[in-house]
Amino acid sequence: MRFSEGSLFVRVRENVRGRQVFLVQSTAFPTNDNFMELLFWVDACKRASAASVTVVMPYFGYNKGDKKDEPRVSIRARVCADCIEAAGADRLVTMDLHAAQIQGFFRVPVDDLYALPVLCDAIKKKELEDLIVVAPDTGFAKQGRKYATYLGVTMAIGDKERSGHNEEAEVLEIIGDVEGKTALIVDDFTISGGTLVDMAQKLEERGARAVYAAISHGVFAGDCMRRIEDSPIEKLVVTDSVETQPVEFGPKIEVVSVAPLFAEAIKRIHNHESISVLFPQ
Repeated sequence: MRFSEGSLFVRVRENVRGRQVFLVQSTAFPTNDNFMELLFWVDACKRASAASVTVVMPYFGYNKGDKKDEPRVSIRARVCADCIEAAGADRLVTMDLHAAQIQGFFRVPVDDLYALPVLCDAIKKKELEDLIVVAPDTGFAKQGRKYATYLGVTMAIGDKERSGHNEEAEVLEIIGDVEGKTALIVDDFTISGGTLVDMAQKLEERGARAVYAAISHGVFAGDCMRRIEDSPIEKLVVTDSVETQPVEFGPKIEVVSVAPLFAEAIKRIHNHESISVLFPQ
């Protein structure tokens, strides 16, 4: 329930005393409202004597704010972690955090699942010839290598420069030979689509015969969809981790579900079983 001035009211209508509670909520569109609502749900469940509360957050908003890289800025991901813990959460389950060190912002267990197997299986079904994985920048090179290894192909890397916080970055160069190959751009998320489209154009200029993309979190905003539809990208495979999309998907978008992945994680946590089998080797 939302009051007229914008504040939220939540109430648990089931008996949760002594139970393991799993709260499923991404934090996007609108990020702040969804995050605050999540905190209230955690608090409500703990005050209702739940044995444990696990936050299942497929997409962790603010996870890009993982460091203090300039003066007088907030490490937003750390603030969010502190709030989730302060509200009473006992565990967090999420997917493809922007940086692995975010797990260290929490003092409770964090399970950071990977969309890689789901995305790669969707790509394999397309039976693309002469495939090469392309990481958008050096920061994603390590994860890009995992995609390349999983698919059994080689990898190239983009040289990207970002001058501000306007969600725009310029791709300066492609490191690697992509001529005559089918390029697969991989990344953890996209918002404006700027890097994806710029990368696709650079790959086309370097002789790639086709360009595909696979993204964990499609946080599509603004005219992102128009940019993608007008770009050389033939198909963008994305998960359903963001369920509150403000835009209508174009024909180039292919959605694959990570619901079975999270369901298996929840089942294993509930049964006190290892979830390491869910991580690609």
